[in-house]
Amino acid sequence: MTARVLLLRGINVGGRNSLPMSDLRTVLEDLGARDVATYIQSGNAVFRGDVSSDAVTVGIEARAGFRPQALVLTAAAFRAVADANPYPDAAAADGKAVHVFFCDGAPRDPDGATRALATETEDVTVTGNAAYLLAPEGIGRSKLAARLERLLGVPATARNWKTVTALAGMLDALG
Repeated sequence: MTARVLLLRGINVGGRNSLPMSDLRTVLEDLGARDVATYIQSGNAVFRGDVSSDAVTVGIEARAGFRPQALVLTAAAFRAVADANPYPDAAAADGKAVHVFFCDGAPRDPDGATRALATETEDVTVTGNAAYLLAPEGIGRSKLAARLERLLGVPATARNWKTVTALAGMLDALG
């Protein structure tokens, strides 16, 4: 069975779209996933199996009553995005300085708009189906981070580098 990564968007935020990770594991197992493991409460999972993004969304709606955005990536696709990080030194120094926007489709490069929104220390690189945001001052007040998905033109879900490396380690543990 193929190892995969699931990234959910917009769950367990501000008391809305509550989904305990035990329920997420159950949904995935009910869909045929095996060796399911979750990471933190924001909707990250690794598993073996051929479970689609659409199936996850429908399964969560049946169990929890809402339809989150779900993105399922093969282990190879996830690792390719992680390996393409254009800011490895910043990521190594601070796992929260680099954010990866995993895109559901090919994003457009918002180059001109990013220059207008970015602070002096921020940068964005778009490659394949991902965008990498360097935000050493954090994303909480970043105008660029707040508008990046819209600028990319495709649905996306972001993870900080610490989460990306944790999920990569969980994939390694699956073997």
